[in-house]
Amino acid sequence: QVQLVESGGGSVHPGGSLRLSCAASGSIGSIYVMAWYRQAPGKERELVARIHSSDSTNYSDSVKGRFTISRDNAKNTVYLQMNSLKPEDTAVYYCYVDGRTIWGRRDDYWGRGTQVTVSS
Repeated sequence: QVQLVESGGGSVHPGGSLRLSCAASGSIGSIYVMAWYRQAPGKERELVARIHSSDSTNYSDSVKGRFTISRDNAKNTVYLQMNSLKPEDTAVYYCYVDGRTIWGRRDDYWGRGTQVTVSS
């Protein structure tokens, strides 16, 4: 089994910052893509940021210049540094991994989500 454990969510005022972390553990062997998605109430889940094994990154237009995704391959961990937070960033943030287990099976894995609330 592969487990993804997220941490770092919380409540902040507009303009504040938060750092999310997600660690993959268990039978994970190789990780290709790590990403953060979010889902606000009444909306579909959307990609926030993605980082490939090559360290190339992609961001949604709504977070470009404010959020930074990074990864520590030695720790199988992905981070999302969120600065200049806005009320519209309020959502449940989900960690995603495209990886292969130690037995060779490649699959998509999701964390349980962490709540981020931005309000005054």
